[in-house]
Amino acid sequence: MQQNKLGVMPISKLIWNMSLPIIASMLVQALYNIVDSVFVSMVSEQSLTAVSLAFPAQQLMIGLATGTAVGVNALMGRALGAGEQDRADTVAINGVFLAFVGFVITAALGLTLSDVFFHAQTQVEDIIVLGNSYLRIVTGGSLAVFGQVMFERLLQGTGRSLYSMYTQGLGAIVNVILDPVFIFVFKMGVAGAAVATIIGQCCGCVLAIYFNLTKNHDIHLKFRGFRPNWRIIGSIYGIGLPSVIMMAVGSVMTFLMNKILITYHTAHETAATAFGIYFKINSFIFMPLFGMNNGVVPIVAYNYGARNRSRLTETIRRSVIYASCIMAVGMTLFLTVPHLLLKIFSASDTLLAVGTPCLRIISISFSFAGACIALGSTFQALGKSIYSMINSIVRQLLFLIPAAYVLARYGATVGNSDLVWWSYPIAEVASLTMTVIFYRRIYRTLIAPLPLHGAEE
Repeated sequence: MQQNKLGVMPISKLIWNMSLPIIASMLVQALYNIVDSVFVSMVSEQSLTAVSLAFPAQQLMIGLATGTAVGVNALMGRALGAGEQDRADTVAINGVFLAFVGFVITAALGLTLSDVFFHAQTQVEDIIVLGNSYLRIVTGGSLAVFGQVMFERLLQGTGRSLYSMYTQGLGAIVNVILDPVFIFVFKMGVAGAAVATIIGQCCGCVLAIYFNLTKNHDIHLKFRGFRPNWRIIGSIYGIGLPSVIMMAVGSVMTFLMNKILITYHTAHETAATAFGIYFKINSFIFMPLFGMNNGVVPIVAYNYGARNRSRLTETIRRSVIYASCIMAVGMTLFLTVPHLLLKIFSASDTLLAVGTPCLRIISISFSFAGACIALGSTFQALGKSIYSMINSIVRQLLFLIPAAYVLARYGATVGNSDLVWWSYPIAEVASLTMTVIFYRRIYRTLIAPLPLHGAEE
């Protein structure tokens, strides 16, 4: 009998075998995010600020799309594994329906509340106008991103993740090609960046639909006579809601952080721009880490099911080591060449002065973040994703934002606005402490009772 590679392949080789395609796909997305902002920065610093202030709303939109898709993916996978073809098809069809509902909600909120959203962060009218033109297009055309995310997850959920890499790659390439055309040739500025983004997402979505219809034979998308199955929809969000909440918490954190920076930092909107650039650049560091975690989850889950404590703990140990190495590389870059990273975005002297300490100080938190994120994948694999959700909420809303508020106000008093960036290392130390406590509880209750080398013992 052929053995599953998750149970027999050497752990190091297995981790990278599972992770590299996902890492490649995520790096493509990170490249798209950076290139998009680079072209916007060539228009003006205010344009880049407007896009940075729009980021929390985009983050919330993507969180709803991916959280819904996570629930669909898990529920559909269980049905296929149990041989319940009709149920798997029903889950997939309801997932597509929920993607459309997510688009309707996002478009309605974006088109009606965009102005309120930007006024809550800044009073600079030019930035508000630019931000509105960008966000209204992005949310009004969000059917593309909701569709792309859902149909890509249907491919991944049936083991066809290579196709999803193609769809993401197409969307990113189209966007990068069209960005300068709409921004500079058609002289649309930030609105042109939004249009290029939507067209790229449309291309990725269309290709994902094509692959599902022609290559994905494990599910059948037939909408004739469709009616929403509210029980299945409830089950989808029972699984996916923690992911939505974690993304929503991140969106709230970014919004509040922008508000704190604009209110108390001496550079005001420029500080928010530097913070936005940090998020763009750090995606190149964090995306490989998240990709590796996505590869580690099924390894941990499989070996837990096989009751093999040796392989399970070795996977966890190596994932923590690899994650810490990735973050060490990122921290080294941020500490040694922050000015070069900022100049990618046509940074002015003021932005360089604000952004350089921003990148250097925040990067210190990377030394703690690797282990936190790696162990978080273990929580997910062992059915304890609630720990990750609690950790995310406590880290960002109970430590990061209060620390940023106190340090920003104190920094304004003593004339040192750079103190606000130390809120990140403070919050990450608190996060690592909670993560270790949660992991020790999981180890004691779930991992330690397992046989050392498998169920045969």
